[in-house]
Amino acid sequence: MPVVQVLAFVAGAVIVAYTGFAALRTVVLPRAASTMINRIVFIGIRKVFNVLAHERRSYRARDRVMALYGPVCLITLPFVWISLMIVGFTLMMWALNVEPLRQAFILSGSSIFTLGFAAPHNLPIDLLVFLEAMIGLGLVALLISYLPSIYTAFARREQLVGMLESRAGSPPSAVVMLTRYTIIGAMANLDDELFKRWESWFIDVEESHTSFPALVFFRSPQPERSWIVAAGCVLDTAAIVMSTVDRPRSAATQLMERTGYLCLRRLADYFGIQYDQDPRPDDPISITRREFDLVIVELQAAGLPLKADLDQAWRDFAGWRVNYDTVLLQLAALVFAPEARWVSDRGVPTPKPKIFRRSTRAA
Repeated sequence: MPVVQVLAFVAGAVIVAYTGFAALRTVVLPRAASTMINRIVFIGIRKVFNVLAHERRSYRARDRVMALYGPVCLITLPFVWISLMIVGFTLMMWALNVEPLRQAFILSGSSIFTLGFAAPHNLPIDLLVFLEAMIGLGLVALLISYLPSIYTAFARREQLVGMLESRAGSPPSAVVMLTRYTIIGAMANLDDELFKRWESWFIDVEESHTSFPALVFFRSPQPERSWIVAAGCVLDTAAIVMSTVDRPRSAATQLMERTGYLCLRRLADYFGIQYDQDPRPDDPISITRREFDLVIVELQAAGLPLKADLDQAWRDFAGWRVNYDTVLLQLAALVFAPEARWVSDRGVPTPKPKIFRRSTRAA
């Protein structure tokens, strides 16, 4: 066999093996993992959508554009996998004397789609045809299981995000949340009714959105809703409750807060967003003391019992917020979140992360 054909066979085998490896890591492996194929697809499509979104003046127009980004990427990936498989097997078949190259391509396409209109010539080609047909059926089976898993996780995420509107307004706000709970006399049930449920939500989001990172870009059915805005609202509510509201200390609130910022950090790790993994309580945050004082005035007007030492309350709030301040703002910018108080109103530029990076660092 000439050297050119040997190199073509090896190149084809590498393409097939790497593409199959990429599909398995994307669909089957239950952890944050990615490949070069995924990165190229998602980053390339994102550049196009960034241009389209920036041409729109209103948020609703940008939202309509970006709502298609996640689904388009998901649909594109399987087509890229199949196309690379066809290319890889075409090279291997051509190397085994299926000529001309066009005939090798026709045989490869016929095999992976199990059409059967092109017949192989000998035993080695027969084996390649059977292998390619088996891989084609496997990719279809992976796709059938992949999309339902994505949309099941999306539905679980959006259930609590949608419920938050009646509790915290639209877009959600920690002040509105605490005010409404005070008005309806439900502050005593805040831990069981809200924070414990959101602790489970953060755990589920961390698992699903690192296993299927495209979910990060799936937007809520309503333009004003956003999973990252909802997460920021709940975390800020817990931080205000622990630092400022005069009530007994709650383990459920603290556990939810820690679970929440660890979830956001895991997502930030995956997308290569830089942050301080061990910040000091007095490190600067994006919220100013004046903004905090204005919230205090609103809470006092709503009748919430507040702690006497508001200076210490500010230090305690900042000590909690510093754990998730950077990652919250960066993720909100990454997904083009709707403008919301203390989340996406900070003027943070859209980050340029290494989308679907090879590995994650420990947080």
